[in-house]
Amino acid sequence: MTKGIILLAAGGTGGHLFPAEALAHELKARGYSVHLVTDSRAERFAGKFPADEIHVVPSATIGSKNPIAVAKSLFKLWTGLRAARKLITRIKPLAVVGFGGYPTVPPLLASTGLGVPSMIHEQNAVMGRANKALAKRVKAIAGGFLPEGVGAYADKTVTTGNPVRPAVLAAATTPYQPSLEGQPFNLVVFGGSQGAQFFSRAIPTALSLLEENERSRIVLTQQARPEDQDQVGSCFAKLKMSPDVSAFFPDMAERLASAHLVVCRSGASTVSEVSVIGRPSILVPYPYALDHDQAANAAALVATGGAEVVPQAELSPERLAQKLSAALKEPERLAKMAEAAKQAGRPHAATLLADMVVAIAGAQGIAQFKGVRA
Repeated sequence: MTKGIILLAAGGTGGHLFPAEALAHELKARGYSVHLVTDSRAERFAGKFPADEIHVVPSATIGSKNPIAVAKSLFKLWTGLRAARKLITRIKPLAVVGFGGYPTVPPLLASTGLGVPSMIHEQNAVMGRANKALAKRVKAIAGGFLPEGVGAYADKTVTTGNPVRPAVLAAATTPYQPSLEGQPFNLVVFGGSQGAQFFSRAIPTALSLLEENERSRIVLTQQARPEDQDQVGSCFAKLKMSPDVSAFFPDMAERLASAHLVVCRSGASTVSEVSVIGRPSILVPYPYALDHDQAANAAALVATGGAEVVPQAELSPERLAQKLSAALKEPERLAKMAEAAKQAGRPHAATLLADMVVAIAGAQGIAQFKGVRA
């Protein structure tokens, strides 16, 4: 017998689903049943998601100025809202939690319209469009990097940090071991689909500029889009390297734990996982992100000394090669960065977020929750 159902709504990307997955594990450990509502893109992640049921609800983003395209998107949103209302009426969740992305809009509009206690979690330092549209309607807002005490919704915002998956928490128990001169150097490179495109060009060229004795130390894990993998593999074959190249690594947490340096984008989940595990990183914010949220996310980790930020426009292969060469020669500096990164991590974010969910699902309001927490 469970304590009741908590419905989680998340867009079908890893960035939205991973923190929802972490919360799901925590809620199930507390005796709740967890349902997930998402879109069809979530299928590749759903295998590890601990939901008792997964529901797909139609949704769409209104990004086009074409009247016909807008009309189609509005109809799909209306269809999704009707489906979400039927779902919520049937399963009667105690609370609904949204994690951003346009697939969360119909479920949260439905839940708030039906009077079901609802809240959102914003991973980034800058609130995304879907969450902005929902912020006024929900009872509480949890933030990965959102500051407390400021903004239009300061009274109902709590900075929880971004929940990380159990695999990340397990990886965080692995101490950082510097790579000394002559030893293998584990380099992990990833950055989402568009980020992977940039790194697929930049990393092979940068490695080609290293001295042979430096390049021979590098053990590379690199994310690359499927359409780029043949070209990337060909480049590395010319360098006589045999990296692990894939569009998706199910064991990424373990790979991060073994990394001596991480080169990646600065999405909220990425920054959170790298800091909880405690690994030095070179962060390259995605330059076309709306509201430049990745740059703001990166600033939080850079402030502690746990990472270095380089804008993509300034990261030529030559400059990247210089940074990799320096990293190979400075194990003590990287060890200090790893320690600083770990100090910035929030490993208990899932626990705090679950506390918020339980609070709004019960009689306790967010003001009372903030008072008790203080």
